[in-house]
Amino acid sequence: MVRKQRAFTLIELLVVIAIIALLMAILLPALRRARDQAKEVVCKSNLRQVGLGAGFYAEEWDLYIPRGLGGGSGQAWFQLFMPFLAQKPSGRDYRSVDIYRCPSYPDKEQTVCYVVNGWDFTDSSDRNGHEILKPSKLTECRQRARTIYLADNENGHWRHIIRRADDPGENRCDVWNPGHLPTSNSQDVTRGRRVARERHRTGCHFLFLDWHVEWMTAEDVTIDLWRFEK
Repeated sequence: MVRKQRAFTLIELLVVIAIIALLMAILLPALRRARDQAKEVVCKSNLRQVGLGAGFYAEEWDLYIPRGLGGGSGQAWFQLFMPFLAQKPSGRDYRSVDIYRCPSYPDKEQTVCYVVNGWDFTDSSDRNGHEILKPSKLTECRQRARTIYLADNENGHWRHIIRRADDPGENRCDVWNPGHLPTSNSQDVTRGRRVARERHRTGCHFLFLDWHVEWMTAEDVTIDLWRFEK
């Protein structure tokens, strides 16, 4: 006697599809969070490595570190640190360098995903400040653990994409104005927001002058955190 093989009914097939869709709906957000967390880890690791390079640079140059446009040397901070990092550019092309890249930066052509503290103030009551182009000595900063050195670079039509060391905008990878802060809504090329508002979750990463990395929300990034002399 030949036994008939029982096939799936349409209802059973629909139930199976519904279960798979439910599992996907449950798992996808978790996978997305895991992917985003992995990107955060890479970004923090990159900033820590740049911090090590900055420390080596300071040791080589009598504890001076670049601010603004390379501390008046004509070169940007990311160019000056290259001899002290493991990765090297291909000539003046920085697309072979991953250490300055944040994997969460939307435009994958961007090779410089961080901006440096190029902010100087006349006194403790100065709330505007100005750009500093000369280097600063680390010993001038008495609260290195509470002074920002690097921050996540904002993305937007007003921000330059840097692929090579001599690309336009390589002199705009610093922070020296209230309009550059993550709470600013300005999209001006010179005085618009330069620190990312929400690169990682609801905030972004910062490298401090004691070379530790910290996540903060836009509201926590006050002007006082950029002052060398507090």
